[in-house]
Amino acid sequence: MTGMLTQFRSYERSARLLMVNQFTINLGFYMLMPYLAAHLSGTLGLAGWLVGLVLGVRNFSQQGMFLVGGALADRFGYKPLIVAGCVLRTLGFATLGLVDSLPALLAASAATGLAGALFNPAVRAYLAAAAGDRRLEAFALFNVFYQAGILLGPLVGMVLTGVNFQVTCLVSAGIFALLSIVQIRALPARGDETAPAGDDRRAGLPSSWRGVLANRPFLLFSGAMIGSYVLSFQVYLALPLEVRRLGGEGEFGTAAVAGLFAVSGLSTILGQTRVTRWCKARMTAGRALARGLLTMGLAFVPLLAATALPVPAEGPGRWALAAVPPALCALLLALGTMITYPFEMDTIVRLSGNRLVATHYGLYNTICGIGITLGNLLTGAALDASRSAGLPALPWIALPVLGLACSAALYGLHRTGRLAPVAGPAAAMG
Repeated sequence: MTGMLTQFRSYERSARLLMVNQFTINLGFYMLMPYLAAHLSGTLGLAGWLVGLVLGVRNFSQQGMFLVGGALADRFGYKPLIVAGCVLRTLGFATLGLVDSLPALLAASAATGLAGALFNPAVRAYLAAAAGDRRLEAFALFNVFYQAGILLGPLVGMVLTGVNFQVTCLVSAGIFALLSIVQIRALPARGDETAPAGDDRRAGLPSSWRGVLANRPFLLFSGAMIGSYVLSFQVYLALPLEVRRLGGEGEFGTAAVAGLFAVSGLSTILGQTRVTRWCKARMTAGRALARGLLTMGLAFVPLLAATALPVPAEGPGRWALAAVPPALCALLLALGTMITYPFEMDTIVRLSGNRLVATHYGLYNTICGIGITLGNLLTGAALDASRSAGLPALPWIALPVLGLACSAALYGLHRTGRLAPVAGPAAAMG
């Protein structure tokens, strides 16, 4: 931890502020979102499909607007979009705690999603610019703060929601209000607001989008990386379902699911910077990305192996079978993410040719968001099919195959030179 603190202090103030901001953003977000569905269905008494609609509007408005948010950041500068996103999320979260009508809830949910679309690409582009040649290490440290917020947020939210969900909303809104003030006062202006007249960053949004969509190596890389997001998301989908299938819905099942998140978050906090340092010293970015995806695919082998074991009717044997293979899977998924994430973020900047960086991040988030949605639908279908057909191994075969395929795709891009830095602005655009 001392070494991590020393590394943190070695960055300029704006980079340090962005890392702390990301921890606070995730703290405020995850103290509220895990408990929103229960509030909507329980306290407000909404039907299940209406709960899904409210939550879906948030996801759609975020994923669908990432490209717009990134392009606006490149056009007007990173700081204004970061501030606008924090202000919008302040309003959205406060509204979620104060209203009970469906139109107001939908508007608030859309606002919280749009807020993420505004500040996420801008934050990453700003950090890449602020870190300079130390982008790789900066993104590794950024991920530590990111995961710490995810880990702590639900715990704080559980305490606050135990008092009242409205308190949770107002505290979360207060956090984002404070963040807005801090950004306005302490974050230096940086980004493409310094681009000269006539620069392609000063072009309109359609022109920026056309340029990014013409960047074939970037699009190929984005498609290959979808698998990493589908696989890592199974900590929230397939693994909890498997734990509860074997461990039940009682206290053990709840504790085991919480353990999955703890394993994932704590391992990243403790190991991210060490893993990045080790990988950087021994392999190129392309090899690191391919090996990270391979690790994520192989993470499901413990679950596949567990399907060959007899399932005890009850007792410690059943609990061990319900908890240990998913925990090993969560640990290996975290390791694979630790390997890939810093190289992934750095590769996007390199493939952009250091031009329209936020727009590239925005499109990347949109592509991966669509991939997660489709991947989760297919994973859910595989889980259902495995139970109805009596083939428990089916999803644990399909997910490693996805990891191996994406790993091979990334290695192919690396071997053919498509992950190499782009030379010159013209190359960056096509």
